[in-house]
Amino acid sequence: MGHKTFERGIHPSYYKELTSGKGVVTAALPKVVTIPLQQHAGAPCEPLVKKGDIVQEGQKIGDIKAFVSAPVHSSINGKVKDIELAQHPGGARVLAVVIEGDGTTREWKAEGTVDLNSQSPESIRELVRDAGIVGMGGAAFPTSVKLAPPKGKAIDAIILNGCECEPYLTADHRIMVEESEKVVWGLRALMRATGATKGFIGIEENKPDAIEALKKSIGLSDVQIIILEAKYPQGAEKMLIKAALNRKVPPGKLPLDVGVVVNNVGTAAAIYEALVYKKPLIERIVTISGNGVRDPRNLRVRIGTSFEEVINQCGGLTGEGEKEVLNGGPMMGIAQSSLTAPVIKGTSGITVIDAGAIKPEGYDPCIKCASCVHACPMGLMPYRLGDYGKAKMLDNFKGWDAGACIECGCCSYVCPAKRPLLQWIRVGKYFVRKEAQRASSK
Repeated sequence: MGHKTFERGIHPSYYKELTSGKGVVTAALPKVVTIPLQQHAGAPCEPLVKKGDIVQEGQKIGDIKAFVSAPVHSSINGKVKDIELAQHPGGARVLAVVIEGDGTTREWKAEGTVDLNSQSPESIRELVRDAGIVGMGGAAFPTSVKLAPPKGKAIDAIILNGCECEPYLTADHRIMVEESEKVVWGLRALMRATGATKGFIGIEENKPDAIEALKKSIGLSDVQIIILEAKYPQGAEKMLIKAALNRKVPPGKLPLDVGVVVNNVGTAAAIYEALVYKKPLIERIVTISGNGVRDPRNLRVRIGTSFEEVINQCGGLTGEGEKEVLNGGPMMGIAQSSLTAPVIKGTSGITVIDAGAIKPEGYDPCIKCASCVHACPMGLMPYRLGDYGKAKMLDNFKGWDAGACIECGCCSYVCPAKRPLLQWIRVGKYFVRKEAQRASSK
């Protein structure tokens, strides 16, 4: 103990040993990929191809002129089989480009050295956008937008998030161990793009091999590693900024309001590949873990590969009985209704757990014990938000500052009555968004 951290939060059981010591393996090239045109926060892309078109690996197949958006690219060589509504791991059905591969692939490598000092901030931002890079920790916010703060908002610090506090996930851990030089180079590119003079990598104490690898890659420079306590949700932006720099992001404000931009370590590595290899974001490292999969591992997976195909490359599901398959980890992940859902840019993990071990038979009434209040890292009252969200009492829901909830799931985890508070809060947020959409359309 004694490392930096934030107030409140929880210490869930960790199962990282299932995959943390296993090197990344490249998954088999998929025969068919389904690439959603919305894999990011913001405006969905419009298709740039049509059924029957021949496409190349890395070719842009969807884009839109909206500022908050990110283009999507073909992850394989092949032919556009269809453009149709398809299952999205977020739960909805969205327009997607289905590509049938021809079995060939492309080698991405450096075309020469890239001197960051010769790159203008504008050119870096443009290359990052053209590569379709988004936050790869799960939120999938377009990175180019983060690198273009409004006038009057000066950025002095970049923090790379290497915490990876979800109990099962180790994709970021392996990136830091195996691709530490790319991570550090990407951080310096982020600093160049924003004019930040200080760079930090926040990493929890339970990843000593990653800490050592990063130290070797950094050498003597202005980049600093900040070792943090292993606690959930240490990797949430506001928690990380408070723990690392002791800066508090005010309610309703963004990290840039306190002079900070936070990016995931995987995002930094993807920026390296975009600037040095000219490679768009067409694949990512995914942790496949849990007691419901035979051979937990970290795979480098092409975007658009189905969950079913990825799980099969890890030996398939274990034994009998119902399984819960999550896009992400058990704390914030979204349960899947179908394994046809594809891996997207924000899929940091696929967690497979025996349903009987995690699904309570029911829940009890709230006893006002305040366990959820004591755990909430945002200092909210989750028991009230849960009740108002479930009942769709939207004025009360908003009045208790529901917008500040980061959906970390600490409240559900600690509730002795096993009340699905996070689920109810998400329901409330959904109806708030619907209400806002109706109001804006009038």
